[in-house]
Amino acid sequence: MFEHSPWVPEAAAQQRPFKDIDSLHKAMSHIVETAGDDKQLALINAHPELAGKAAVRGELTAESTREQSGAGLDLCAQEEFDRLQALNEAYRDKFGFPYILAVRGYDRHGIIANFEKRMNHGRAEELRTSLDQIYRIAGFRLNDLIKA
Repeated sequence: MFEHSPWVPEAAAQQRPFKDIDSLHKAMSHIVETAGDDKQLALINAHPELAGKAAVRGELTAESTREQSGAGLDLCAQEEFDRLQALNEAYRDKFGFPYILAVRGYDRHGIIANFEKRMNHGRAEELRTSLDQIYRIAGFRLNDLIKA
């Protein structure tokens, strides 16, 4: 649920039982919120770049592969792929961590537009946005897991 960060659900497991999926999701989000800057940044950095090198090499988690494919990132024209690569590099250079977006409901064009818009933000705003996007991703994954 939280990319390469088992410490989040492990900590939440100590708080069982939960009355519903939403309660579990809120507990896990609270764990991240109170984890401190270093752990939060490590969580953000555990996420792959969209259509990045890990995707090209086939190194994404199954969940990330499904999410990125669902948004059509595996179908990028060369121009779109090149634009995403340039945005990934510029974003990481500016903020020091990867761009994160819960891509469900987006297509390639919407992702690129969101990416370009967020390049104008400050670092603090992007840290907050990244965590919020991680919570959305985890919520989608949790619902998929439990309702499957």
